[in-house]
Amino acid sequence: MSEQSCAPAERGILIIGLGLIGGSLAAALKEAGFAGRILACDRDADEVTSGIDMGLVDAGSTELAPWVAESSLIVLAVPVLAIEAVLRELAPHLGDQVITDVGSTKGAIEASVERVFGDIPPRFVPGHPIAGSEKSGVAASNPALYRRHKVILTPRADTDPDALARVRVLWAACGAELLEMDVARHDQVLARTSHLPHLLAFSLVDTLARQDERLEIFRYAAGGFRDFTRIAGSDPVMWRDIFSANREAVLGALDEFEAGVARLRRAVTDNDGDAMLAIFDRASHARQYFDTLLNQTSYQAMEQRNIRYRVTPGGNVRGRIRVPGDKSISHRSIMLGALAEGVTKVHGFLEGEDSLATLQAFREMGVAIEGPHQGRVTIHGVGLHGLTAPAGPLYVGNSGTAMRLFAGLLAGQAFDTELTGDVSLNKRPMGRVADPLREMGAVIETAEGGRPPLTIRGGQALRGIRYDMPMASAQVKSCLLLAGLYAEGETRVREPAPTRDHTERMLNGFGYAVQRDADEAWLQGGGRLTASPIDVPSDISSAAFYLVAAAITPGSDLLLEHVGTNPTRIGVINILKAMGADLELLNPREVGGEPVADIRVRHAPLKGIDIPVDQVPLAIDEFPVLFIAAANAEGVTRLRGAEELRVKESDRIQAMADGLAILGVENTVHSDGIDIVGRADASDTHVAHYSGGHVDSLGDHRIAMAFAIAALRAEGEIVIDDCANVATSFPGFVDLARRVGLSLEEQEAS
Repeated sequence: MSEQSCAPAERGILIIGLGLIGGSLAAALKEAGFAGRILACDRDADEVTSGIDMGLVDAGSTELAPWVAESSLIVLAVPVLAIEAVLRELAPHLGDQVITDVGSTKGAIEASVERVFGDIPPRFVPGHPIAGSEKSGVAASNPALYRRHKVILTPRADTDPDALARVRVLWAACGAELLEMDVARHDQVLARTSHLPHLLAFSLVDTLARQDERLEIFRYAAGGFRDFTRIAGSDPVMWRDIFSANREAVLGALDEFEAGVARLRRAVTDNDGDAMLAIFDRASHARQYFDTLLNQTSYQAMEQRNIRYRVTPGGNVRGRIRVPGDKSISHRSIMLGALAEGVTKVHGFLEGEDSLATLQAFREMGVAIEGPHQGRVTIHGVGLHGLTAPAGPLYVGNSGTAMRLFAGLLAGQAFDTELTGDVSLNKRPMGRVADPLREMGAVIETAEGGRPPLTIRGGQALRGIRYDMPMASAQVKSCLLLAGLYAEGETRVREPAPTRDHTERMLNGFGYAVQRDADEAWLQGGGRLTASPIDVPSDISSAAFYLVAAAITPGSDLLLEHVGTNPTRIGVINILKAMGADLELLNPREVGGEPVADIRVRHAPLKGIDIPVDQVPLAIDEFPVLFIAAANAEGVTRLRGAEELRVKESDRIQAMADGLAILGVENTVHSDGIDIVGRADASDTHVAHYSGGHVDSLGDHRIAMAFAIAALRAEGEIVIDDCANVATSFPGFVDLARRVGLSLEEQEAS
């Protein structure tokens, strides 16, 4: 996170080494309004003179001793291998000054400090600005060099808190983003992300420069070659010192790189297209992920953004639209396609952040995946036992579905894995899958309270169990069935109420028999999956927002195309019809084992109802927007038996109740539901049904979209905070909302 820029309160700052890094620090401090003296020491007298002439430093020389007493903070901006000699010269003159440095290898610097002082002084705060330029010397100083760049500090447990705070202020004044990590981690990370690329660039350019055809090679080199080899123009002496100082970490990074090159060489030698594609795809999407982190855009960085919706009241809902593909089916298509034998082609894949995180996780486990491109994905399956260990934790974004289903399929792998998600997901309970998986023989460790991250130990012998689910949950059922693929014997799951059956349908579609009798589903372990094409229907959970939008707005007439109408998912349709909505299913058909239809919705007055308990599991994700329908109905709508809503991305019952109260909609919260008093009358005219207001979605995508729909019948503007996570389930929501008649503005909130 960026810290607010303010000038340090030091009486004097001594910069030892007035090259690009030291000079730019001085320039940035001057620009920030630093009121103390900036002093400089450099072995090159001309550099000091230039710094004074440029107005960067107030005084300095090649001698160190005269300036130490005048400074309260000292910055060592000399090469890493020169640090020890400078410290020995500095030591006799030190008082209570804070000392920091800019070196890129912290272990070597700590070792130098210990050799000089016997230990690490509490007022020494190691630092490393991740910034630079091909130019060198004080003449190249740039006051913006550190702006929006990271500075890594590596304090120890006994570092003086005051010293650490003062160094943080120093860099914050330059506009830098401050991070902290331990020394060993820093050196490993920098060996891979900075030192190794420089080593390779030097090596490649040197190799080509030795060849007889080098002039032709360089003359016709494309932009990519120039971009990659640009860093080979850096200071050779500096990089020699860095590689020497960080030798072990650099050699470790080089070993990993050589192993990767060997894998790629084998793939090229064997003409193994799938292996090459897996490497290239994984690299391509990892690079895209890297870009999103740098730009703080979405896809695994979304919690860093604060998106606000501002929705003007009124509007109508008309037209013909197709909402994105079903998220549940998109997740499962990647999972089963990856575990199948053969090539699976997917159409209609939801390119939302949750689904993309699932896709990326399988790339990291060695699966070659082409796309997505306009909803098309091609998965080169590796079979049930073909996954390979990922290099680090698997990140599944905001998706509880992905985390719980992954827990089941990873429990049967031969390697260890760690599953983690965003801030919201890491607060959600996972004991409901971890406990029955442990009964099957899985070894799973969770964070406090049974929450993520989950660490799943590989190499366990799973056995089938018969499990009576205490709550109706398709995620738990699917998790156990996926684990059952790897278990000895039969895995049976009984559910207390019907839940979505996409996993059972898709497993059967991939040739893996799943039996069902009444409330129980079961399968036999030890089979195989065979690749099968998948056409993902539009997501009824996404369609629900527009079903309600058309149902509550006079004059509306909307057709939603190719919507999934799986019997275990149509609770929202059944409930809206019971409330009096004018919904019509047209052209019903089956695609890839899943029923679909076009749905026409026209406005009709709604009435409050007691929602049937047997419909609750069939509409569990749609209740936020159904609460908006209830607010627009005549009379009271009562919901019971919906405890599950309290452990979604937020406590959806309480969050919706709070937002409705802000709009002036009377409601009463119960432990397992809510009563909502609608404002409509039997005529249900264009009169507003509630006020506008400012609500907080609590980062819950469905709550954000529900209150956007509510604006259609509000008397004033509705402002909704924390809407970035809408991209997790419904990319394009804002554009579609505008297309059908809503006045919705998306803003980047401060």
